[in-house]
Amino acid sequence: MSKPKQTHIPVLMQQVLDLLAPQAGESFLDLTAGAGGHAGAVLELTMAPAKATLIDRDPEAIDGLRKKFKDTSLLQSDFYSAVKELKGQGKKYDIILADLGVSSLHLEHGLRGFSFNRPGPLDMRMDRGQSLSAEEIVNTWSEADLANILKRYGEERKSRQIARKIVAQRPIHTTDQLAAVVTKTYRIRSRIHPATRTFQALRVAVNDELNQLEKSLPLMLELLAPGGRLAIISFHSLEDRLIKQSFKAATEQGYEAEIYALTKKPVTATPDEIVLNPRARSAKLRAVAKIKK
Repeated sequence: MSKPKQTHIPVLMQQVLDLLAPQAGESFLDLTAGAGGHAGAVLELTMAPAKATLIDRDPEAIDGLRKKFKDTSLLQSDFYSAVKELKGQGKKYDIILADLGVSSLHLEHGLRGFSFNRPGPLDMRMDRGQSLSAEEIVNTWSEADLANILKRYGEERKSRQIARKIVAQRPIHTTDQLAAVVTKTYRIRSRIHPATRTFQALRVAVNDELNQLEKSLPLMLELLAPGGRLAIISFHSLEDRLIKQSFKAATEQGYEAEIYALTKKPVTATPDEIVLNPRARSAKLRAVAKIKK
C-alpha cells in the first residue's frame, strides 16, 4: 500500500512564533519535530541550523527531517530519553518547543493504525521498534485493565461497557473492527466519533505519553538558557493539566522563581485557522520563559 500524499499544516504556527520570538543566532530544541513545519519556521528566523536539535521518536520522521534539514543535529528518541541525555550533556537552549499532537505521518497512513477513519492494523506505535502495540493491549489485557485505561487516558464514560464488548469480540486485529465494536456501545451519536476516546486512550497507553510528559516537564525547564522560552502544544485535557500544573509550580515560587509565564491562559486557534486545519480545534498552547539574569 502506498503512502497517501498529504500537506502537513502545523497548528498554531503564528502563535508559536509570537510567543517564542526567535532571534538570529539563538539555539533551538524541537522535542517532537515530526514533519518539521514548526522547526522550519523557527530556523528561518534564527538562521542557525548548527545550533538546533530536532528530535522525534519515529524513524520515518527522522528520515524526512534529514532530507529537509541538512546541517541540523537530529536524534531519534522519545522526548523523555532525549531531555535526560541532553541535560546530562549540560546543554542549554534559547528556544524549546514540544507539539504533542499526532502527526499527519501517523493519521493519514492507515498502516500505522492510529485512525479509526483509515482501515489498517491495530498498531499505534510511534516507534515501531518497540514491542507493545494496540493490538496486544486489545487482545491480551484483562477487561478490568482495558476499562481502566479507557477511563484514565480517554476519559471514556462508557469504559466498562466498551471493555466488555472488546473482550467478547476478540480477536480484533484492525482499526475498523475496533471502531465498529465501540460504535455499537453508543445509541445516540454526537459530532464526535464514538471511537475517538477509545483510540486516544490506546495511543496514550501504547506510547506511554502521559508518563513521558510528566517526567519530562521539569527537565525541559532545566534545559532553558537564561532568557530562554519554552512552548508546549497539547491536544487533550490530561496533557494540558500536567503542563498547567508544572508551569504553575515553577512560576509560583515567590522571589526564588526563575520561570515566569508567557501565557496566563492557553492560547487556542482562531476560527479561520480551524476552518483551514480542523486538527487545530483542540490545540492548546502554553509558554513560559526563564529570567535572564
